[in-house]
Amino acid sequence: MNHKTDIRESVEKHEDTSTDPMDSDINSLKDIIRDIDSGEINEMVVVAEGEEKTTWFVWILVACSTISGLLFGYDTGVISGALVTIGSDLGPNALTDGHKEFITSATTLGALLGGLVAGVMSDWTGRRVVLGVADIIFIGGAIAQAVCRTVWAMIGGRFLIGIGVGLAACIAPLYIQELSPTRLRGRMVVLNVVMITLGQVIAYGIGAGFFSIHGGWRWMVGLGAVPAGVQLGFLFFLPESPRILIRRGDMAGATAVLRKVYAHARPEEVELKTKVLHAAVRQSIQITQSTTFVQRCKSMMFNPVNRRALSTVGCGMQAFQQLCGFNTLMYYSATLFKQIGFNQPTAVGLIISGTNFIFTLVALKWIDQVGRRRIMIYSAPGMILGFMVFNCLVSMIVFVASYATGLGNVPWQQGELFGLEVRGIGTSLSTATNWAGNLLIGSTYLSLMDKITPAGAFGFYAGLCLLGWIFVLFCFPETAGLSLEEVKMVFRNGFGIKESQRLRTNKKNLRAKEKGRLREEEKKDRGETSEIQKVERQEGV
Repeated sequence: MNHKTDIRESVEKHEDTSTDPMDSDINSLKDIIRDIDSGEINEMVVVAEGEEKTTWFVWILVACSTISGLLFGYDTGVISGALVTIGSDLGPNALTDGHKEFITSATTLGALLGGLVAGVMSDWTGRRVVLGVADIIFIGGAIAQAVCRTVWAMIGGRFLIGIGVGLAACIAPLYIQELSPTRLRGRMVVLNVVMITLGQVIAYGIGAGFFSIHGGWRWMVGLGAVPAGVQLGFLFFLPESPRILIRRGDMAGATAVLRKVYAHARPEEVELKTKVLHAAVRQSIQITQSTTFVQRCKSMMFNPVNRRALSTVGCGMQAFQQLCGFNTLMYYSATLFKQIGFNQPTAVGLIISGTNFIFTLVALKWIDQVGRRRIMIYSAPGMILGFMVFNCLVSMIVFVASYATGLGNVPWQQGELFGLEVRGIGTSLSTATNWAGNLLIGSTYLSLMDKITPAGAFGFYAGLCLLGWIFVLFCFPETAGLSLEEVKMVFRNGFGIKESQRLRTNKKNLRAKEKGRLREEEKKDRGETSEIQKVERQEGV
């Protein structure tokens, strides 16, 4: 018996024994399974999403989770100021370009390895546990850097920090996505990116403050332990993802979490949400239980839906984010501005990170309303233009503003591309692609500038940005407004640019229909005559 038959039998068994007052809704659960199989939007799913008012619980949960983003931004941004102030503190001579590239690349290598195992680990332990492991690693890495006395000890501390960054970068957006209402999912993930950019601003600010103090770089890197300790304490009070709880068979636990997320919903509405979510992910649960980890990894390449989501869209967008060259500014901006002739290179770097933070707030406002695809199409040309005239501070600001509005945010929506059964694997591989590109750029940037001059290097990055923009035009579909379980339908036939438009239109129409039905019920409850009743009376019905 295949897993689809098992799902239907389970739903039918529930229908036979249910005494819930919402039996008419529960009887529609088998339609959800049918529509999932056929790649259609289901009306019952739209009804279940109806009550999605944002509660304080959701904002507090997201705020605690985004401390991971703050750590990510701080620990990747702080090294820019540290590299120009270490001097000869780690040896008899000042740091060479080779030393700087090793120190910078050690973080990226650690992040590559951390990102590669993060999603897979979270499928086994849960999302929250992995965030806690990342915090412990952040604390250890910060202390190791602050007390190091040699270049290789510093490289080791940066590598440890990198593992924590890789874990946090992969799991924090995934955890937030699985707990957020559909209509705000993009915005909630962007909040994590806002915290990344805020962490970079804080890192540059602290770097500017300690710039003239001998040994001040030790304070810069050591202070990263503080937010990690704060988040570690908060994690004891945060819930696990309801999708993970359902996969473990803990329906009561999932219902309790959803009751907090949707505090304005009636008890029967929360029950419906749980049952609809259970029906939607049941196929993923069956696949997980009936296949091995190796088989699921193979499905990422041999299953057409997974292959399109991963190898083209997930990995493609993450590769674009890194190969555009943005992180060269984050890692080496102080070094670059010093070469250009600025007297306060770290302070100028603060302007760059501040621009990144401000324009990430623009994405926070519009990513769910304008959509991921359109934001990318509109913002990428600004990156190309910024690099083509990359000879002044204004052009750098144009590039950073364009990046922060689109490419800095959209790839981290990666978790929504994959079904639950392979979501951990897919996010791990996509995140690893990000850090592999980061490693390539970070370890070759100074050498590239030396070989082909800064102008040549920036022209090269402009060409890569152009290729990335073309990739978005032809391969990147819109996912805003679709639930996590609906997004995977997009890739059933091709890259889904037209299919995603069709699904979003259908869902919009169903949502409008549901709102109309609710308005009619409200009028009926108030004793008012509905428009339908007026027509019936006029026709003599």
